[in-house]
Amino acid sequence: MVFYFKARPEAGDYTIFMGLDKYENEELIKYGFPEDIWFHVDKMSSAHVYVRMHKGQTIDDMNESLLEDCAQLVKANSIQGNKVNNIDVVYTPWSNLKKSASMDVGQVGFHNPKMVNVFTIGSFAYSFCFFSFWSFALFFHSGWVDASASLFKVSISGFHAFKVRTVRVEKRINEIVNRLNKTKVERKPDLKAEREAVNAAERAERKQILREKKRREELERLEKDRQAELRSYKGLMVAENMTSNKEIASGSKSLQELEEDFM
Repeated sequence: MVFYFKARPEAGDYTIFMGLDKYENEELIKYGFPEDIWFHVDKMSSAHVYVRMHKGQTIDDMNESLLEDCAQLVKANSIQGNKVNNIDVVYTPWSNLKKSASMDVGQVGFHNPKMVNVFTIGSFAYSFCFFSFWSFALFFHSGWVDASASLFKVSISGFHAFKVRTVRVEKRINEIVNRLNKTKVERKPDLKAEREAVNAAERAERKQILREKKRREELERLEKDRQAELRSYKGLMVAENMTSNKEIASGSKSLQELEEDFM
């Protein structure tokens, strides 16, 4: 069973979803889409929440409203995380999720574990950039932040290089969670079939692009041949290569001369 939710209208037309348990999580990991962004409460047990971005969009295209909806939903679906304030939620593109044979059902790691960790101190937002999960860190000051906001958007030079990101959720906001739950729909989708259909559509699109490329190349080749032939024809028609009717007449015997030669 997979649960589907609709993000707030001002966030855009986005679908947020999560599996019922670790077995559905395993299927979602296996058959995810390139546009999917994965969310989880850091260092706590929680649901695996996803948002499906529009085709061609990436994690950088997530607006703050959408990020807040996803972060609040994953917090609400963590037994421990739902009870405490100031939790961190990690999120990363589906393509960065790493699954190995040694992992338990529903367990994942990251291909690229570089992380941006965001937290608050007073009225400032600061960020430590962790290279892997060890203790080496670089300190950045990111500027002023609205203290009333539940999420903080950090702007750091080189931020986009990090595949795993962290957002601080100060507290549960019931208004957001209740609104999302009102849009909740339960489905039992064939995730494998959905992914295969997308793969087939992408293959067809690539083939169409290749056909169009070949057609353009053939048209360009024909045009080059036509232009070359036209230049060759013009070369034959230049004045120095042409013989006038008068020159032809002067160099030929008249009809009377031909008749006299015949006689």
